[in-house]
Amino acid sequence: MTTYAFLSRLSPLLRGRFGCKVRAISCAVTCSQLHKVEGPGGLTGKVDRFGGVTVNLAEVGLPVDISEDAFSRLLKESLVQWKAEGKMAVWLQVPISLSRCAAAAATHNFTFHHAKSDHTMLALWLGEGESRLPGFATHQTKNAWKFPGGLSDPGENIGSTAVREVFEETGVRSEFRSLLSIRQQHQHPGAFNMSDMYLICRLSPLTYDINFCPHECLRCEWLRVSELAETSSTTPITARVARLLLHGLEHGFDKIDLTMEELPAVYSGTFYQLYHRQLPAKS
Repeated sequence: MTTYAFLSRLSPLLRGRFGCKVRAISCAVTCSQLHKVEGPGGLTGKVDRFGGVTVNLAEVGLPVDISEDAFSRLLKESLVQWKAEGKMAVWLQVPISLSRCAAAAATHNFTFHHAKSDHTMLALWLGEGESRLPGFATHQTKNAWKFPGGLSDPGENIGSTAVREVFEETGVRSEFRSLLSIRQQHQHPGAFNMSDMYLICRLSPLTYDINFCPHECLRCEWLRVSELAETSSTTPITARVARLLLHGLEHGFDKIDLTMEELPAVYSGTFYQLYHRQLPAKS
């Protein structure tokens, strides 16, 4: 029996992460992928290959006593310039010593993205349409064959995320079958150096016609799992999971699946999802 997996080549700017999973995968943007850009008045940022500008206020030489109004004017001028240049987004890192600048940025529609002990990161989408900036624990990806997927919404189950993201990005409807693997990585460079968990699920397709999102994928195709396991145009994780699927096809998916069962929690009226290998049937 010939079995196919659904793959997509990734577009540079992504809203979620790829891999029939719920958290992030990524490659760090290296120094060679960044260059400095100045807005009028002196705000200097680094532009990544996705068209985003990152400005670290601790490094741009602002006066230590700069007022909220003065920074607001400076930021406004820089935003005008970056929009004219076609920049897609602005990431604004604000040290705690300049926290008043965060209030000024909020008047220009910046929102909080995440915070650490000594700084906060604000973000502003400059592109057309709905923001495609990923949430915290974000990612950046290279052009390679990967399983479709993305970030889990708050309160969303793993399988629901995989099904939703696959449909949003490819137009293919599917149903959740099992959890296959979990990758844990600390100080992830594409997740603001935070710990990151990347989960890969097995789905069954309900439809097969492809209608992919051009903002998130360059190409989408059905590929033989055996071909995916051997190709060099993918990531080590994707190739490893392809080999795992081949093992399941040969020996049975019960040998690789972590199935989900919803069980009642100790707190009345609540439930949790437990994933594990299937237990032998009772005799």
